[in-house]
Amino acid sequence: MPDTLEERDSEIDLQRYVAIARRRHMHILIPLFLGWLAVWAASWVLVPRYRSGTLILVEQPTMPRDYVTPNINDDLQQRMQSITQQILSRTRLLHIIEGKHLYGNAQSPMAPDDQVERMRKDIEIELVRDGQGGVNAFNVYYTAGDPHIAQQVTSELTDLFINENLEVRQRQSEDTTKFLEDQLETARQSLAEQEEKIREFKGQHVGELPGQLGSNLQILSGLQSQLRNEEEALNTAKQQRTYLQSLVAQYRSLKVSTAGDGGPAALPEIDQELERLRAQLADLSSHYTERHPDIRRLKDQIAKTQRVRDQLVAQVQAGGSDNAATNEVATQSPMLAQLQGQLQSNSVEIANREHSIADLKSRVTEYQARLNQEPVREQQLADLTRGYDQSKASYDELLKKKNESAMATSMELLQQGERFRVLDPPSLPTRPSFPNRLKFCGIGLAVGLALGIFVAAVFEMVDDRLYSEKEIKKLLPVPVICEIPVIETAMEKRSTHRRELRQWIATAAVILVIAAGSAFSYLRG
Repeated sequence: MPDTLEERDSEIDLQRYVAIARRRHMHILIPLFLGWLAVWAASWVLVPRYRSGTLILVEQPTMPRDYVTPNINDDLQQRMQSITQQILSRTRLLHIIEGKHLYGNAQSPMAPDDQVERMRKDIEIELVRDGQGGVNAFNVYYTAGDPHIAQQVTSELTDLFINENLEVRQRQSEDTTKFLEDQLETARQSLAEQEEKIREFKGQHVGELPGQLGSNLQILSGLQSQLRNEEEALNTAKQQRTYLQSLVAQYRSLKVSTAGDGGPAALPEIDQELERLRAQLADLSSHYTERHPDIRRLKDQIAKTQRVRDQLVAQVQAGGSDNAATNEVATQSPMLAQLQGQLQSNSVEIANREHSIADLKSRVTEYQARLNQEPVREQQLADLTRGYDQSKASYDELLKKKNESAMATSMELLQQGERFRVLDPPSLPTRPSFPNRLKFCGIGLAVGLALGIFVAAVFEMVDDRLYSEKEIKKLLPVPVICEIPVIETAMEKRSTHRRELRQWIATAAVILVIAAGSAFSYLRG
């Protein structure tokens, strides 16, 4: 039931508004037409503004990134903001304004700052994005009172964007390469300092370095072997000296025996010495070659001992009758001089052997000290090498980046990198972008309709007449028993008919005028 009442009230209110619209038809129509006419006329009075635009394509580098990696910022949007700020700077805009004589004349001059701000408002940059949100093109628009001026300024702005992009990319690329070159020089100096420290360390500790451990062990083993050989040779020389001393003593007291087998007393000892030397030679020959110094020395001793034995045998055969004569011969024999010479040579050899043994012991001690110092030097060298390796890795990395950056800079200088290309040249506008006269027609209709409704509402509020049963019931406290219908005469009907006809004619005329004005605005706007 309440819903039915609400629907009835709503229906009654709608009927009331329709009745008001029919009653106040002209009150709505005339303000609507006047409001539309005022706005439409203003669209033809306002100074037209023409908008010229161009589409600039962002071309990717012709060289694949796998071969040459760009060394500048890849964020096109950020670079566009930087380029736009540089192009919209006061100096560049004033240069364009003065060259094209924009904004102001002799009658109404404008301050330079005002001209710059005005031109910044007339310039519009619109980014064109692809499906992934990246920027692949952008539009440059400029609005001016003259379409040819708008096209010329847009063309100049386009050239500025293209040239500025090339300059910015080349400058950024060169700055990157210069920065890497400076860093590379710093890394080179640090690497040279590390190399000098390692060189000085190796120079100060020659023979104690970890890399020389194997050679030191080999040299030490060789020195110890030489030391053993020298000690053995020294012992042999000392035995030889003892033998020569006893031989000289026996030779001086040589007595020839006549009752025996005819040989001197020294011959058995010489034979024993020869057997010992020959046994020692056989033992050394099984280990060394014929050119070994010890084998040569033993052969010389065997030859000398053999000559001494031969001389003794010859003297025995020559024989003397008395011991004094024999001793005199033996004393004055060259054999004694030879034995004394061998004894002197043996003494020199012993001295040389002792000196050589002392020198070898000193060298063995030195190499043992080197081996003892090897762990310490290894740790110290590891500390130096660690810094050197870090400097070397940093230097190699910077060298690689510098070479890649230099190649990228060369690519930018040859204009093979990312660049701007005009896809659509600056357009010559044939219709003004402002005012949009067709849009002004719609705004005029809205303004006129609002004005008409306002006027009709005012007239309806000041009118004290009653036009419906509901209004009468609200006014009277008693119910309405009956209604008296409107009784019109024929003349009143004709008058009412003519009035309605005039209203419809006026409505049709307003509609036609508005339609014609809108069509004219569309065709000539």
